[in-house]
Amino acid sequence: MEITEVKVFPVEEDKLKAYITIVLDNCFVVRDLKIISSGSGLFVAMPSKRRKDGTFKDIAHPLDQATRALFEQKVLDAYLAAIKKGPESQTG
Repeated sequence: MEITEVKVFPVEEDKLKAYITIVLDNCFVVRDLKIISSGSGLFVAMPSKRRKDGTFKDIAHPLDQATRALFEQKVLDAYLAAIKKGPESQTG
């Protein structure tokens, strides 16, 4: 499986830095990943849904650490490239 496209949609909020859409193998899209700024740096939050008890549950996520690391690296690289380019470019 390969991430064949990453679209970056920067936002101007305190902790939320961008929404991300990824395309896998040019045939499957996953929307609403988020770039979050925390005390330890930037991280990628997977798409999630609020449950009735107020907690959040991921609706799509990697099943192992190696895949998660691959996703995070590719998404963060695209985000950093997009913010360097400025608002005229939304894809990485």
